[in-house]
Amino acid sequence: MNTTFLLCALLTTFIFPHSAQASEPVEKPNIIFILADDLGIGNVGCYGSDNAKTPQIDKLAASGTRYTKAFTAALCGPSRALIMTGRYAFRNGSTNQDACQQMPLEELRLGNTLKAAGYATAAIGKWGQLPGEPNQAGFDDYLRFNGSGVYQNKPGGKVEAYRANGKELKLTNKEYMPDIMHEQAMAFLKKNQAKPFFLYYSMVHVHGDIQPTPDSAPGSKDLFGDNIRYMDKLVGKLVDQLEALKLRQNTLVVFIGDNGTAKGPSELSTIGGRSLSGMKGSMLECGGLVPMIASWPGKTPAGKVSDMLIDSTDMLPTFAELMGAKLPGKTVFDGVSFAPQLQGKPGKPRSWVYNQLASMWYVREAGWKLNQLGELYDMADAPFTEKLVAAGSETPAAKAARVRLAAVLATLNPAGGIVDTGDGTGRHANKAKNAQKKEAATAAATAVDTKVLEERFVKLDINHDGILTREEFLAQGKK
Repeated sequence: MNTTFLLCALLTTFIFPHSAQASEPVEKPNIIFILADDLGIGNVGCYGSDNAKTPQIDKLAASGTRYTKAFTAALCGPSRALIMTGRYAFRNGSTNQDACQQMPLEELRLGNTLKAAGYATAAIGKWGQLPGEPNQAGFDDYLRFNGSGVYQNKPGGKVEAYRANGKELKLTNKEYMPDIMHEQAMAFLKKNQAKPFFLYYSMVHVHGDIQPTPDSAPGSKDLFGDNIRYMDKLVGKLVDQLEALKLRQNTLVVFIGDNGTAKGPSELSTIGGRSLSGMKGSMLECGGLVPMIASWPGKTPAGKVSDMLIDSTDMLPTFAELMGAKLPGKTVFDGVSFAPQLQGKPGKPRSWVYNQLASMWYVREAGWKLNQLGELYDMADAPFTEKLVAAGSETPAAKAARVRLAAVLATLNPAGGIVDTGDGTGRHANKAKNAQKKEAATAAATAVDTKVLEERFVKLDINHDGILTREEFLAQGKK
């Protein structure tokens, strides 16, 4: 055999171990993938939150495995792109919020892959950051709304719109979007209880603007807490429905956050009295570190806490392996299946995770992090602090970590992939550019107005009459 070919094959297996053919599972489980919005680890009781109460999610964790090192992109669009594609941003183009909508539809492989494996598929909830419609991405049953934080119509505000299976609908003033989503999700479970199903449940909670829930007391001073509690209640109702339909034993429920806590609530999202490093939109630890729980009765170890590294690209190959689905052989996938570990087997856990937002990125292993600037961080006290290792002060352990992580980045080569064309933050690049255009147009219009007023001032000879100075005339003319 050609030695160069053999070396490349071995390297590919090491860097992308999921590329090996997945084994056919003995039993195909139903899978419910719950994606909470802007919910960081500091907002979940079983992660040690000082303020959040989540008894139903805690109960789910007690019945399965809670992960302490699950990572995703730090903003909702790029995060969802990782889940749907199994590929990093420099491959699929999801470097910022607006770029996510411009990804080719064929990048969205999750729904189509599972549908091809014989599964009934549904996508309920937030979709606006992704291209096309859910049914174009392999989801037969869907409800979607654009943007984020769609809870209910605000008094005197716009009427919120959403789309369900092709029908354009409007929220009435008495309706609550999370309840509508929940009802459609429950209807999907009932309809498909006799065959395998996959439910992608992308929740509204707890994205801003935070509004009162149906359970909020009048004048509540803790609306964020109210929303966490309502989300927790919906998770409990979903599990109860699985029990009632006698589907719980063969259903894997995965609960995960889409990114860290948003800026406002992050100040109160402490653990053990300590603030967390980073938040939504940040490349610090808790921008991308999220809560994740997996529960499959009789399969996932109950009550286990795992520090195994997970990143969001892992969902597609993991679900595909559990379902006996095949991924396209010519496409490079970055995800690593953790299907064996979900079932209490050793498997081959990944040794690092990669995180990117715009032109910022890092690769992270258990105790160290290296970013695109070549900065090495000691993560021994994460998620509370991360210590920059000063140049020239590296210990042997730090030097070895730098070599390992630099080799991973060299292999991935993010700079050689699709580059970010936004403003560098990963947020709405198009809006930033439009704002700049508007500002330039306003400045141009002002310049024209000034010229016209200058000509009028000279023509009227107002200054000679002693009525107004030139500056006073120009100021009044622009009002």
